[in-house]
Amino acid sequence: MTVDRRTVLRASARLAALAAASGALSACGDSAAPSKPEAQGVSFAARSRPTHLATDGPAATGMPAPGTTPGAPPGAAGSPSASPPPTAEPSLAPGTPDEVVSGPSDRQEVALTFHGQGDPAIATAVLTAAEQRGARLTVLVVGSWLDQQPQMAQRILDGGHELGNHTQNHLDISSMSPEQAYAEIAECADRLQRLTGSIGRWFRPSAAQYANAMVREQARQVGYAHCLSFDMDPRDYTDPGAEVVQRRVLKAVGGSIVALHMGHRGTADALPGILDGLSARGLRAVTASTLCS
Repeated sequence: MTVDRRTVLRASARLAALAAASGALSACGDSAAPSKPEAQGVSFAARSRPTHLATDGPAATGMPAPGTTPGAPPGAAGSPSASPPPTAEPSLAPGTPDEVVSGPSDRQEVALTFHGQGDPAIATAVLTAAEQRGARLTVLVVGSWLDQQPQMAQRILDGGHELGNHTQNHLDISSMSPEQAYAEIAECADRLQRLTGSIGRWFRPSAAQYANAMVREQARQVGYAHCLSFDMDPRDYTDPGAEVVQRRVLKAVGGSIVALHMGHRGTADALPGILDGLSARGLRAVTASTLCS
């Protein structure tokens, strides 16, 4: 069943329910500031593990401005390719929370997750650098980018990476109404479904580190059981240079989920050194699904 059909089938029931619940939902979703993790638990390993910004000076605050940030990989829907189909990702471990911030800290693995948007040549350089070193990435794509660069969905999968949903337009989803947030998630899911045959396993909110209760509910309505956050933000979207990005990411530890961005040349230039440095420390870069299996 496609996202569009689900939307139609649920529309009348949702409108009636929203009339009764709008006050509670608005209280959860009207803040433009990054949402804080709530009591349900948002870390795969331990909620006490701190979220941190990987900087070289005092800790930075705030999130990237809208338009600047970032399941088992779906099988290709009939698109010919010289590459073999990607290997299916493992099932998530039992008890995986509805929002994952980090993976198990006892694993010698990290997940490098990428905001999927920007110059396709730079994005391809990121993918190629990872593949040359046996690394696998999680790319959370913006739907409007896929409208412009539909070939990138299959290119990502052909490299053995996984695709997820980062909304249609990368706006401040936490400040939206439930209907608006649903549309942002569903429209990107529809692009993924049409291009790959699957909506992907993960949803990451736009312009927020954490999904608030309203956003998590809309993601569930679209079909995402798990939102994907992160516990390391190297702030590569500020273009500090490849050397700085590399130094920041190499502070990762086992179980880290790192937020990076495909459309920045400094990130692409830093990636080979990042992967070599992680390997020298005995850490492998794997997809978020592998880390959380």
